[in-house]
Amino acid sequence: MFTNLPPVTKVLLIVNVLVFLLQWLAGDAVFAPFMLWPLQAGEMGLQPFMPWQLLTYAFLHGSFTHVAFNMLALVMFGAPLEYTWGSRRFTAYYLTCVIGAGLCQLLVTTWMAAQQQDIGPTLGASGGVFGLLLAYGLLFPNQRVMLLIPPIPMKARTLVIIYGAIELLMGFTGLQPGVAHFAHLGGMLFGWLLINYWRGRPPFSRSGPPRPRRF
Repeated sequence: MFTNLPPVTKVLLIVNVLVFLLQWLAGDAVFAPFMLWPLQAGEMGLQPFMPWQLLTYAFLHGSFTHVAFNMLALVMFGAPLEYTWGSRRFTAYYLTCVIGAGLCQLLVTTWMAAQQQDIGPTLGASGGVFGLLLAYGLLFPNQRVMLLIPPIPMKARTLVIIYGAIELLMGFTGLQPGVAHFAHLGGMLFGWLLINYWRGRPPFSRSGPPRPRRF
């Protein structure tokens, strides 16, 4: 299965696993400058925010389960998208979702810090993965997929709606603290915006004849 993966998906998988192994060997403190910190973190005596963190945080993970589920989703949803779009467009999409998720999470954690709430770094590829999930649901809405827990088959479109609703609920209610729910939603939002830009749909409608679809 690994040898059949498209090139960018394979590279992302390898890099994430290797970085996680380095984290495990060297300790999280070594990688703290590459996690995503709120804007006020430096003023509070924590690791300061740096612009590169909007990208590097997505290659760090907090546990084996964290990286395992993200990489499984990357393979499940990323590989079909890369085969459909090609490597260049897939790379642009994934990185847009990662950075967009980071921006949304940065806004949330900065607001939390201003409210004197406990803050910490954000890490993980989940924002990019949720963007891939959204794209998969848009491109292959009727494709049957299987939830892992519980093992229930459903259409990809239904899976996207369910996960989006859960993340929205968890984000606003705080029922699952310690999880970057708004980063997940941010990855989906920026993925949706980029796909609509490519398709010439609102909020990026163009005058004249519609552009040919490349999906």
